[in-house]
Amino acid sequence: MRGARPTRLPLAYRLVAFLVRPMLMALTKRDWRGVEHLPMSGGFVVSANHISYVDPLIFAHYMFDNRREAYFLAKESLFAIPFVGWVIRRAGQIPVYRNSLAAAQAYRAAVDAVRQGKAVAIFPEGTITRDPDLWPMRGKTGAARVALETRCPLIPVAQWGPEEILSPYGHRLRLFPRKTMHLRAGPPVDLSDLYDQPIDTRTLREATDRLMDRITLLLEEIRGEQHTHERFDPRRHGVPEIGDPMKHHEIGRSKPGSPTEGGTA
Repeated sequence: MRGARPTRLPLAYRLVAFLVRPMLMALTKRDWRGVEHLPMSGGFVVSANHISYVDPLIFAHYMFDNRREAYFLAKESLFAIPFVGWVIRRAGQIPVYRNSLAAAQAYRAAVDAVRQGKAVAIFPEGTITRDPDLWPMRGKTGAARVALETRCPLIPVAQWGPEEILSPYGHRLRLFPRKTMHLRAGPPVDLSDLYDQPIDTRTLREATDRLMDRITLLLEEIRGEQHTHERFDPRRHGVPEIGDPMKHHEIGRSKPGSPTEGGTA
């Protein structure tokens, strides 16, 4: 049994947990592993693959019940939704202004949160994967940058199962029969040899690739299969990095649970 929470939860965070957690407990089954790798104290960055609109809730549930509630970097449009935006801001979540000069504010806020002892959750892909088979795609460097600046643990997490509740970019929930949410955390990604290097493009790419490799390995263990093709890069395939790729291009063969299955944004 893990101990008490190292930081006090904001009232809004407690309210959301009070309302949402019982629903998740009732509607999902859980296969949670690797909890021992979540630091019991101190700030850190925790990064998972992104496969469905619902997986932030599943990821948050995993972290919350293991006494290290996550503070997410979330797209700014969520903060503009009446009431919802007020709640998530009061809950301490961090807005991200994509492709904007204001994006640096999110980075500074994430660094400050780690230094305050919080677990900062960053989806390194930046959006739901565009890989046709839902493997992790090429990562962005934000998680690695925060981890390198603060020299905090960088914890990889793989998740599988949320895509069965809601397919990528889909709208139709499939709650029954209850689906099992598989989450597995791994040991911190070793970045110690990079600490004294300049935090430049080369260093950030090396750190990010290590993170994505570790998430992929964890996902291979969950899925019981190997990732055999080159990591998907949206830019190389001419796929937009944000928004629903189905509005622009096919990105691979259609199969159940894949981004080409037919969900719309």
